[in-house]
Amino acid sequence: MTDSISSNRSAFKEFIASISTISGDLSNITAPPFLLAQNSTVELPQYWADHPQLFVAPTFEQDPAQRALLVLKWFLGSLRNQQYAGRSEDEGVKKPLNAFLGELLLGSFKDNDIGETRLLSEQVSHHPPVTACYLWNDQCGIRAEGFTCQEITFSGSVSIKQKGFAVLHIDKFDENYLVPLPDVKVKGVLSGTPYPELTGTVHLVSSTGYVAEISFEGKGFLRGSKNSVDARLFKVDMPEDPLYHVHGQWTSDLTIHDVKANKDVETYNVTAENSAKMSLAPLSEQDPWESRRAWEGVIASLQKGNMQGVSDAKSKVEQGQRQMREDEKGSGREWTPVFFTRADNVPVFDQLQTVWDTKTPIEPKGGMWRIDKEKVESAKRPFHGDMTPGNQRRGRSGDTVNGSQKSSSTAAPGEAAQQKQTKASPALNRSSDKEDSKAPPTNRELDTKQVETFLRNKYSSVR
Repeated sequence: MTDSISSNRSAFKEFIASISTISGDLSNITAPPFLLAQNSTVELPQYWADHPQLFVAPTFEQDPAQRALLVLKWFLGSLRNQQYAGRSEDEGVKKPLNAFLGELLLGSFKDNDIGETRLLSEQVSHHPPVTACYLWNDQCGIRAEGFTCQEITFSGSVSIKQKGFAVLHIDKFDENYLVPLPDVKVKGVLSGTPYPELTGTVHLVSSTGYVAEISFEGKGFLRGSKNSVDARLFKVDMPEDPLYHVHGQWTSDLTIHDVKANKDVETYNVTAENSAKMSLAPLSEQDPWESRRAWEGVIASLQKGNMQGVSDAKSKVEQGQRQMREDEKGSGREWTPVFFTRADNVPVFDQLQTVWDTKTPIEPKGGMWRIDKEKVESAKRPFHGDMTPGNQRRGRSGDTVNGSQKSSSTAAPGEAAQQKQTKASPALNRSSDKEDSKAPPTNRELDTKQVETFLRNKYSSVR
């Protein structure tokens, strides 16, 4: 059996008929194997980082208005890969695997000019499903952290309401940005050619008082273009007097217009540059809770077109997770994430809301989540002792994050993250990927002016 919708049209129609009878949230629905992508939802944050030079470009810009424009450009330039999960538009979209509670992604993007941009993503809640992520580049002094809870419903098209936010921080200017998470509609489902459309209006807010109002619109019956976006960047006290206007399609060309000068300063093609490849630890060295290793059997079967193998491997993980939740309930234990902590409030979010009320939706049951930097510094493999996501015990020995030290921890899942690590190697202080043994230049070795010139020439549209 192949994994295309056209080859499974009968089963596809049955699936559509079944979900059309469900009025509630479909985020944890089990999709047929031929509809599944070869990655899970915990991998999706990587696409905010797969153009790392675009991510760090604002750190080299002195003017706050132009920095805000570069942050807007990074945001818009990341949407295509975010929505298509790295697939081409011709391939369409597929449903990511439902991340299991505790699933992890530890990756990085290496660049000779700007050093290493690192990514940490974790599934911190399952009911409702919440993914938290942390993205940073120490060399350039920029970091972002956020979380999202997706609520999925179906009515002819699949509607995905995203509840959550991200905060981007630039060290050099002690500057913060509230980054929105736009809602999504997956259209073309009934015809078997699904594609994403972003919907509604969101706001990207800077602590320096600049706001980008971003409106998304799709192709209608009589007018409009697929994946259209229109954004205005203005000072908070002059919303009717924008400085820049960005319009186009977030899957192709974005035109940046300087309103004061009344001229287009750049047309940015989001597909012109290849996405950077994410570096991961070799599969054999990954923790059982790391996404690629946990779903290894599912991914291998998807690649072979073995749909029964997909179903069997997927069920093994899912059944183990269900049993694990029952065991926790029976013993009175609660799951403890490895790298993130639930927060009653996020002060920087509250501060940015005073600049501009974004009306950001938060799922009460899902909560708000913050990165715990002490955990990042101390956590080591195995992250959950000898327990695997399938609720199986493995050999008692395990590697530290860099593979240099053995551990015999047998702590219950979720508790290992709380233990004091006295000899642990930092979880993401350096890449465990063996492809590049040569360390990138340090802050002292970095030729700041050279990099600044390079990034301005490459990414700035306002010079």
